[in-house]
Amino acid sequence: MEHYQPVNISDRIARLFTKTLRFFADTFFQKRYGHRAVILETVAGVPGMVAGMWTHLTSLRKMQTGYGPKIRTLLAEAENERMHLMTFIEIAKPNAFERFLVLFAQAIFWNFFFIIYVFFPRTAHRIVGYFEEEAVYSYTEYLKEVDSGKIPNIPAPKIAIDYWKLPADATLRDVIIVVREDEAGHRDVNHQFANDYDH
Repeated sequence: MEHYQPVNISDRIARLFTKTLRFFADTFFQKRYGHRAVILETVAGVPGMVAGMWTHLTSLRKMQTGYGPKIRTLLAEAENERMHLMTFIEIAKPNAFERFLVLFAQAIFWNFFFIIYVFFPRTAHRIVGYFEEEAVYSYTEYLKEVDSGKIPNIPAPKIAIDYWKLPADATLRDVIIVVREDEAGHRDVNHQFANDYDH
């Protein structure tokens, strides 16, 4: 599922919101893909934790089983996005201002996404699906910059080699590819979670 075509107003709102954030990211970071990744992965680590926590609490309130697989999937997604962030901190070496942006973006987005997820979970998952579509596109562009020689293909940080079990001589290019694969998986999972609300 490379792109989910919006079918209703909820999908269109999710897509518009995503494209608006994309515009600001493009304007601010331009082709500084490593720095863009640091900020965006900070935000990307929020939805899985929020959704996993809320689904867990829903199971407790309803005193019903059956939520376990979804909870585990969402929390695993949050952890995976956290590792993306830890990796790109090593690569991009964010400055003090960018570290402040990380705190600011996380504080704003956590509260925003929590409200959306509680009242409009389908839209929330669709937003994440579209976020991940944009992430796949961004990492593809990042890869092109590395392949063209415009961005040095530096050695992969040890944290990435250990987490993805990459070869000892892995490079930035290898990291971008595995991260992009992760994002594609999150894209498909969240679009499917959104679709599940239609049944």
